[in-house]
Amino acid sequence: MAGSTSITKLLGDHAQLKYYLKILHRTRGWAFWAAWAQRATGVLLLLYVWLHIITLSGLSQPDKFNSQMKIFGFILFVVLEWLLAIPVIYHALNGGRLILYEIFQIRKEEILLKWVLFLGGVYTILLAFFMIIGDQQVSAAFFWVYMAAASACIVYITIKKLKASGASLFWKLQRISGIYLLLMIPAHMLFMHLNPEIGHEAQTIIERMGNPFIKIVDFSLLAGVLYHGAYGVYSISQDYIASEKIKIGVVVLLSCVTLLFAWTGLRLIIMI
Repeated sequence: MAGSTSITKLLGDHAQLKYYLKILHRTRGWAFWAAWAQRATGVLLLLYVWLHIITLSGLSQPDKFNSQMKIFGFILFVVLEWLLAIPVIYHALNGGRLILYEIFQIRKEEILLKWVLFLGGVYTILLAFFMIIGDQQVSAAFFWVYMAAASACIVYITIKKLKASGASLFWKLQRISGIYLLLMIPAHMLFMHLNPEIGHEAQTIIERMGNPFIKIVDFSLLAGVLYHGAYGVYSISQDYIASEKIKIGVVVLLSCVTLLFAWTGLRLIIMI
């Protein structure tokens, strides 16, 4: 009897969820909510990148860094690291969908949104699998040669399409950096969880970052993420701030913060 009651309640909750989802769809449409989710995840990920740069700057003191990283071995933080994959993969895939819409004129929104959710689900499950096993040994250079080559190919195709666009240079750079990060950021997250030592042990990180090719990859990621994130926040502010003085203030503040983190990250890449 108790089992039957639980199933009935579960089915009722599921029906209620579908009802609310239908309301959301009818009021604004999925594209509206997908766009808002894109902006929210973008801001969240930019904040995470800033935190990531600050954390990695602690590599100058390896022993202290290792002791701080031990906290991420607790199950709660492992789960939180995995949950971070949800906004990461959504922002990447939905960003790709928006670029297909804007630049390549592919406007089958409902089908593409379904693919975003499906591929995002596959990615998060795959990431969980690697995090549970946690003992993969992969050459960093070998891994990133393939990912950088694939990213360079889609960037080249995008640049060719953008040549005919009359948009501003800054807007074009936003889309180019987005399409570059489409593969590189999910790949970075996947690589960092192939083995716990890859992202949590100071000497392993230092050895990897000391490779000249990896330095180039890290620099491209640093430049791409900081510019893409800063321009994204700037775009959001332009939509909702009426005062020109406040808009200028936002630009100045974003520029200063971005340059600060760019300098911190660049110094880290060069010194290691």
